[in-house]
Amino acid sequence: MYTDGACRGNPGPGGWAWAVGPDQCDSGGARHTTNQRMELRAVMEAVRAFPGAVEIRSDSTYVVNCFRDRWYDGWLKRGWRNSQRQPVANRDLWEPLLDMVLPRLDEITWSWVKGHSGDPMNDLVDRLAVEASRAVSEPG
Repeated sequence: MYTDGACRGNPGPGGWAWAVGPDQCDSGGARHTTNQRMELRAVMEAVRAFPGAVEIRSDSTYVVNCFRDRWYDGWLKRGWRNSQRQPVANRDLWEPLLDMVLPRLDEITWSWVKGHSGDPMNDLVDRLAVEASRAVSEPG
C-alpha cells in the first residue's frame, strides 16, 4: 500500500492518495492545508480502507519515522509535547491515526521509499495526490 500527500503552496490546496494498484486506489483533498497534513491523511485513509495486515510505503519520513522509531511513545509520555517540549504539530490528525494504528501494531509495517525516484507506485500516488490538490483549488 503506497501513500502520498501533496500541497501546492505550503499551506495551500492539498491532496492525499493511497494505492495498491492502478485499479485499487483512493484520493481526496483540502482547500487549505499542508503537505504533512496530507501525508497523514493519506495514511489514515489507507489504514481505514484495509482492516487487516498491511505494509505502508511512504516517501514521508515524518510518517514512517514516527512509527518505526516510536516517536509517539515520547509524545504520549510528555503530554503531546515533542522532544523540544513544544506541542506536537498536527496533533488533531496524529491522535485519531494513533487510535487506528496502535491496536494493529502487529499488522502494520512501515517502509520509506525515495520520492520521485522512478518507483511506479510512488509515482502513481504522487500523481493522484497532485490531481486531488488541483481539483480542490479549481473553481466550479
